[in-house]
Amino acid sequence: MLLYFLITCLSFFFFTKSLSLPPWASETKTLLSFYFIKNPFMNTLHQTKHDPASPVIDQMSVLDLPELALDCILDLLPPSGLCSMARVCSSLRERCVSDHLWEKHLKTKWGKILGPAAHREWQCYISSSTYHLDSPHHQTGNLGFAKIISLIRSLSSVFREDKQRRGYASSLPLDSSMSCYLSLETGRFWFPAQVYNRENGHVGFMLSCYDAELSYDTHTDTFQARYPPHGRRASAIEKGVTWDRIRAAPIDASPHLLHVSDSLKELKPGDHIEIQWRRNKEFPYGWWYGLVRHLESCDGDHNHCHCHLSETVVLEFNQYTVGSRWRRTMIMRDHKEEGNEEDGFYGGIRKLNCKEEIAMWKRHWPCSILE
Repeated sequence: MLLYFLITCLSFFFFTKSLSLPPWASETKTLLSFYFIKNPFMNTLHQTKHDPASPVIDQMSVLDLPELALDCILDLLPPSGLCSMARVCSSLRERCVSDHLWEKHLKTKWGKILGPAAHREWQCYISSSTYHLDSPHHQTGNLGFAKIISLIRSLSSVFREDKQRRGYASSLPLDSSMSCYLSLETGRFWFPAQVYNRENGHVGFMLSCYDAELSYDTHTDTFQARYPPHGRRASAIEKGVTWDRIRAAPIDASPHLLHVSDSLKELKPGDHIEIQWRRNKEFPYGWWYGLVRHLESCDGDHNHCHCHLSETVVLEFNQYTVGSRWRRTMIMRDHKEEGNEEDGFYGGIRKLNCKEEIAMWKRHWPCSILE
């Protein structure tokens, strides 16, 4: 009996050793290895090496990955990677054009310079005939991306036939985040924002910030700015505007409207401000950086200073030399718009409480004092 039992066990052992693993076992191993390699939260684990002799590796598809692993991979891809993945199949294309993937890229690259006015302009743009004529979905040529390698080329090569392009365009909503990103990236969409030290740092605009329409140039990674007309003066155009000279408008209003200040009563010496100013009433306002200073009757001693109680506020613009008519001005706390045709008109005031805003102004300080 014992001998029969030993013979049976040995036979079963040699039989099982002669069997190979089923295909799903190797496939599971491959999938898990790929997932742990790509998952950024698993960096501390040892990477599993693929068996080069395994025949199932060639049969693997990215669509065979678990949903969580695939979403994680797509979330880490740059715009060019998403466009490349969109070329694989219709299923991946639907995933790669989704808003939740492109909103992150849109916010990361463009979020700081796109304000409410830009979003409104985008809605007007996509409803216009200009968008449908210029839309990147109807282009097949190289649109010239330098920083994002073959971004548009990847998209346009997905569908090279006219019928296919029409199918793709209809599958991508006009107001999608991807559409907005591509329209910004290609420079087709001109968006409203503000530019520091306009017209290449023209001496007449030092430490100012003016409204403009901007278009991105991917070849130079700079912008072209189109400023609104100043009275009878035609629109000025400036090229080569760098990212650090652009901001979203802090106040969502027309540059021709007077800003109603809400901080005049609390202004005191040492406060950083920006104030609206225009040369004459036909011109749009620009914002100018300045400081609140002590009254001439005050000795500057903070222990005895009563400047914050006075109805008069002294503003100083230190980019101008002492004695310049632009160096100082005084306004009333019930201030609306003050000035004349010779010195210009001072409008609303914004008190700057954000250190980042103050630092931005200081970064654009002129190299020398202005007259």
